[in-house]
Amino acid sequence: MSVVSSVCCYCGTGCGVLIETDAGKITGVRGDPAHPANRGKLCTKGVALALSAQASGRALYPELRTDKAASRQRVGWDAALDHVADTFRSVIDAHGPDAVAFYISGQLTTEAYYVFNKLAKGLIGTNNIDTNSRLCMSSAVAGYKATLGADAPPGCYDDIDHAGTIFIAGSNTAYAHPILFRRIEAARQANPDLKLIVVDPRRTDTAAEADLHLALLPGTDVALYHAMLNVMLWEELIDRDAIAAHTEGWAALRELARDYTPEKAASICGVAAADIVQAARWFAAGPTLSLYCQGLNQSSCGVDKNAALINLHLASGQIGKPGAAPLSLTGQPNAMGGREVGGLANLLSAHRDLDNPAHRAEVARLWGVDDVPATPGKTAVEMFEAVRRGEIRAIWIACTNPAQSMPNLAQVHEALQTAECVVLQEAFAGTETAPFADVLLPASSWGETDGTMTNSERCISRVHAAVPPPGEARADWAIAADFARRLQPEQGARLFAYASAEAVFDEHRETTRGRDLDITGLSYALLDQAPQQWPFPEGAASGQPRLYTDGRYPTASGRAQFHAAPYRPVAEAIDARYPLHLNTGRLRDQWHAMSRTGRVARLFAHADTPALSMSARDLELRRLHAGDLVRVKSRRGEVVVVVEASESVRPGQCFLPMHWGARFMGGRGINALTLPAFDAVSKQPELKHAAVQVAKAELPWRMAALATGDGAQLLDAVQPLLRACDYAAAGLAGRDQDVLTLRLAHTGAPPDALLAALDAALGLDDPLAVMHYQDSLRGISKRVRVDGGRVTAARLTGEIAAFGWLRDAIVEGSDAASLRAWMLAPVARPPAGGMARGRVVCNCLNVAEPDIVAAIAAGADLGALQATLKCGTECGSCLPELKRLLAGNRAAA
Repeated sequence: MSVVSSVCCYCGTGCGVLIETDAGKITGVRGDPAHPANRGKLCTKGVALALSAQASGRALYPELRTDKAASRQRVGWDAALDHVADTFRSVIDAHGPDAVAFYISGQLTTEAYYVFNKLAKGLIGTNNIDTNSRLCMSSAVAGYKATLGADAPPGCYDDIDHAGTIFIAGSNTAYAHPILFRRIEAARQANPDLKLIVVDPRRTDTAAEADLHLALLPGTDVALYHAMLNVMLWEELIDRDAIAAHTEGWAALRELARDYTPEKAASICGVAAADIVQAARWFAAGPTLSLYCQGLNQSSCGVDKNAALINLHLASGQIGKPGAAPLSLTGQPNAMGGREVGGLANLLSAHRDLDNPAHRAEVARLWGVDDVPATPGKTAVEMFEAVRRGEIRAIWIACTNPAQSMPNLAQVHEALQTAECVVLQEAFAGTETAPFADVLLPASSWGETDGTMTNSERCISRVHAAVPPPGEARADWAIAADFARRLQPEQGARLFAYASAEAVFDEHRETTRGRDLDITGLSYALLDQAPQQWPFPEGAASGQPRLYTDGRYPTASGRAQFHAAPYRPVAEAIDARYPLHLNTGRLRDQWHAMSRTGRVARLFAHADTPALSMSARDLELRRLHAGDLVRVKSRRGEVVVVVEASESVRPGQCFLPMHWGARFMGGRGINALTLPAFDAVSKQPELKHAAVQVAKAELPWRMAALATGDGAQLLDAVQPLLRACDYAAAGLAGRDQDVLTLRLAHTGAPPDALLAALDAALGLDDPLAVMHYQDSLRGISKRVRVDGGRVTAARLTGEIAAFGWLRDAIVEGSDAASLRAWMLAPVARPPAGGMARGRVVCNCLNVAEPDIVAAIAAGADLGALQATLKCGTECGSCLPELKRLLAGNRAAA
């Protein structure tokens, strides 16, 4: 067995991991105790990385079709890349370089990002290259640039330990960045005076931990921050010396803030004026560290939200010292690295601006090309709109899944169907985007790639390949470089003569010389010793953990710029037809489009199906009950999901997790509802909010199915039924084996051929191995398969009461003999009595909610729960929920 160091592939915390391998396979993962980002800790997703690496469903060989009506066929790499090169060349020759585009990903290494950026802008001559980081981080980028002068987060994770106030805005950090939240918990335990303020429309697990929760109405952040500044002005809590010495634009912002009294903001934001005053006082007292994410970024006025929060730091002197900084939390492992190399349609390498002629000339010289195009490229939403209109005819998608993650999926799917050529460079064969691909290029994935990644605190880590990629998969940077050499043989061979990822890094490093992110002092050898923060110029002994400690900023004047922008509401207002605010967000154990986490059965144990959270009052008004199927409609599309009552949302609001796409549910997925309106500056879409209506879905035909086997293959098998039914929810369960879970509902039974194909796929078509019950008059049909004394598959049609306990029996491998008399009966409880096992709260140790609640009822506190059930003693991701269960059950008692 060998051990290789790398970095987790999920959120932008950048946790270090040690990968254990044996015989060329990843066998285990543990946190790297030497890595400064996580100090050995991992969240539930990180702990399960080895399981995702072992799962099937990988893209293994190049595939190609020349007719969109045909299926792709396996081909060799030469045939695939030559075809793509010929296609792109003919499109460029006929329609110009802007008729092609690249849509890439914050999952790529910095080296792959760099090669793609150089390929598009340097070789082809188009700025049509954008990234899914546009969907999560571009407003943070523009907010930093508008106020501090550069896309450079000024703080670091150590500021958590020095802060007097931590201000979390628009982030359920306990779910989205759990390892950082563990550090916040430790800091509060070490310093009981540390104040935690959380700004979020929902009472999330993060908000439940706060000393002050500002449950503002969606999209009203700017009014809130202006009102806090108003309080600071009236109570003389501003730092006038710092404002005078280090900022510009104060007079305009001061005049604007005077109009936003706490009372006025209270009526806009839906929070108490006294709470706004308290938040302002704690913020100004400091040292204050702000942590923020999609609630600020995914907005049609996201730049204003980011800048208004940074205004508070500048006005109160809460920047450039220990514990005081605005620190945006990146949503992907290398969103920061992509920004460093200019991997966006409006950027160039090393934080250079596309609209600056001098910057374009510098990059052209560094790359050895005549020039870099000046016309801004299409950003994510604009790019797919241009594909739909036929302006962009060929699009290359790498390491991302726009058919699930983009807003307004109906138009995105139309665009992908319209394109003359869709190239998909992907590690996973079953994503929602894969069916649209004319060419599939298999890419290496986590644990198989060399390179670097940069996390939220500007810390660069080495990523090592622990095992070779499966099949014929290749590294992303190598695929792009090989294509470049085929597209323009002479120029491509000169510009892309890279023998290794390190050669790409060395070239990228030179482009940073003299820039704000200068890393000329770094090398792979140095990064192999320890991660390093930038800037790290040649000759430096270490990186710089905090920026702007001297009060000088990378602006023309050397001063920070206050950003005076009035509050603007959400892009889509609620009305009589669409009366509910829909908020989207993250689950604890799933990540983004679930192409990786959706292949690990145990990661479904905490939340196994898409569910709409609504207040009890809104359910009552619509005569709905928890567990009902509801149709959620926006102006763009609809989904059918289960509804649940939740105290986390206010009346008039509802919540859906953003992860679920067409691979796991009926319809196009959650983003069928969201709108493509975007911020005018950052071009980041307002994915967090849409106006919707909710009504009961009358779907009398019901079916549920279960089966053991290969999870990816089982999910592939049920895709036709997901597309055929109004309601469909497919997932996995189990720990030692994969168990497919499938729930369907429709106005009537789907075609018999689909049900017969399902029975065949699940092994339920063998009459010698299957127990069968049929009641045609009532439309009831049930089949249960038993192998080796254990239930291995079941299908319940027309009546599905036994689904829950049958699932538990299959997952736990219960003896079928004691269940045989009950398996076809309409009973909702396990035959031995008691309740179904219920939702798993602690995924690490497989501890379910009913067991926790029973222990609390018997008098257990948190320490007792950890001592007896062991929950919360491993990764700690469940600790906020354990505390919430303790508080809720005590209040009920």
